[in-house]
Amino acid sequence: MKRVFNLLVVDESGSMEIIRKQALMGINETLETIRKIEKAHQDLEQRVTLITFDSTHKKLFYDNVAAADARSLGARDYCPGGATPLYDAIGMGIAKINAQATEDDNVLVTIITDGEENCSEEYNLGMIKNLIEKLKKQGWTFTFIGTDNLDVEAMATDMGIDNHLMFEENEEGTKEMFAREKKSRMRYSACVALGESMPTGEYFDKE
Repeated sequence: MKRVFNLLVVDESGSMEIIRKQALMGINETLETIRKIEKAHQDLEQRVTLITFDSTHKKLFYDNVAAADARSLGARDYCPGGATPLYDAIGMGIAKINAQATEDDNVLVTIITDGEENCSEEYNLGMIKNLIEKLKKQGWTFTFIGTDNLDVEAMATDMGIDNHLMFEENEEGTKEMFAREKKSRMRYSACVALGESMPTGEYFDKE
């Protein structure tokens, strides 16, 4: 039985309020997609770790739980406010999975933000990049999704992330982004099931 560790790191800072409803729906759609993938590929065990973060908290909703136990979030579970400790949230998530996964496991890390790092205390950019570069060599896949007010490609490149996607920070743009992420996640899982690796930087490529 192969395992896929799905790590979702989602910004919950104040500026996400304008797409709060769509972000919450998208998180839930992603969790539903992971559950569906496990049913479609029964030889692939799907594990879920979900972190939401702002400057007042880094909330670990799910810590390496089975896909079936990663239930949808309610409206009160996602309440944007505060600033953006992006590196701390990513570092926390990576540390969690690194302690749980073996070199035989598949790890898919998805980072979603509409703001730049501005208040991390434990991790800096150099530390995050070193971690990511090291884990990519072990076969981990990292994806960075950011809004159109950011230089998403530059932010991803600075962290050593090959797969990036920009979306318009409005209802339609957020919906489109999660739809594309869903297709990419399903394609990734199909590759893992077949024992194939997706080409570097092509996670979000349109089919």
